[in-house]
Amino acid sequence: MFTRFLLVAVLLLSVVTGARHVLATKQTLQASAEILVLTHANVIDGVSAQPLRDATVIVRAGRIESILTDTTSTPANATVIDLQGRWLLPGLIDAHTHIADLAAARAALASGVTTARNMGIPHFTDIGMRQLHRNGRIDLPEMLSAGYHLYPQPAEGLFLDFPQFHDLLAGLSGAENLRRVTRAQIERGVDFIKVNATDRAGQAQSDPRKQLFSEAELTTIVEEARRSNIFVAAHAHGDEGALAAVRAGVRTIEHGTYLSEATLDEMKRRGTYLTPTIATMAEMLEPRNGAALQLRGKHMVPRLREATAMAWRKGVKLLAGTDTDYGETSNFRLAHELMELQSSGVTPMAALQAATSVAAECFGLAQRTGSIKAGLEADMIVIERNPLDQLGNLQDVLLVINNGRIAINRLR
Repeated sequence: MFTRFLLVAVLLLSVVTGARHVLATKQTLQASAEILVLTHANVIDGVSAQPLRDATVIVRAGRIESILTDTTSTPANATVIDLQGRWLLPGLIDAHTHIADLAAARAALASGVTTARNMGIPHFTDIGMRQLHRNGRIDLPEMLSAGYHLYPQPAEGLFLDFPQFHDLLAGLSGAENLRRVTRAQIERGVDFIKVNATDRAGQAQSDPRKQLFSEAELTTIVEEARRSNIFVAAHAHGDEGALAAVRAGVRTIEHGTYLSEATLDEMKRRGTYLTPTIATMAEMLEPRNGAALQLRGKHMVPRLREATAMAWRKGVKLLAGTDTDYGETSNFRLAHELMELQSSGVTPMAALQAATSVAAECFGLAQRTGSIKAGLEADMIVIERNPLDQLGNLQDVLLVINNGRIAINRLR
């Protein structure tokens, strides 16, 4: 009996010792690869008014350790990349996406998006992607999930995921029902709640000006979300529905095509953000969408550009969102939305901040990401040419650093 016990003890000790050796070896290898030094970088940090020229950025253990302009030495065992005057920016934050699978998530990352707010896909797939990212998959962006839209006729997937809501198959309305669905999605782990305050624009039979929920119903959603420190985003084209959402306390208005001066003033007063998604609205003008949507687009796109310009002049904080799924047929990226913002009067630096530090501030992530600042996660991208000269330069991303590790390297 004692011999058997001794044998088991020896085996256990061997396993533990071996595991410790493997762990120590892994930690040693990680330590040698965890220090990344980027030299001769022109840095747009996401918050400063001017770039920092010829800087060195040191990354250690996934975080930005320092940004220096007067050093020639580098830490031992560091991986050093000479950027040769290329441009280093924070990883981009796409404030409005519909990424539904891993291939699309990787496509978003390849375009420089290291954080994406996903605004509605079936079956909480984005929560799975979020967890994969947090488990160390650097080939995926950080994902913020809004779950299912709160819409008078919810998506079929809502009832497959929550069969207890069978009584709402005929339609979703009323404060208590909206509270139930909001609470269920929060319990599933969403980061945001999305509500359709007005109808959609991309369906020929819908009326995008039509208000779908009352201010009282919208207030119920916001109150329920606040109990869990969750923000609410409101899809709103029409001004009446948008104003009701703003008064209810939503964090962001998505689209905002017909926003009036009075509603924008209220947004400014309350600190409500606007995500115009101009580039995707302009897609309605494509011949493949049919005559009805083309005609709608010819009216709506100029109005959205006008509303965006007015929001900028009034000081309403803007976010950059594509409203794309990054799938195989998606033919525009966040760079195109930034170009649209600039065409609406936004300065190039402010447009970049709409896709970096301002978005991080809106989403409660400013202490983690959104700028190149000591102590933050090292989410950064490198491009060849100065984006302040031409925002279209963001279309060619050469290097993506995600959580301090190189995810994509196209430097030559």
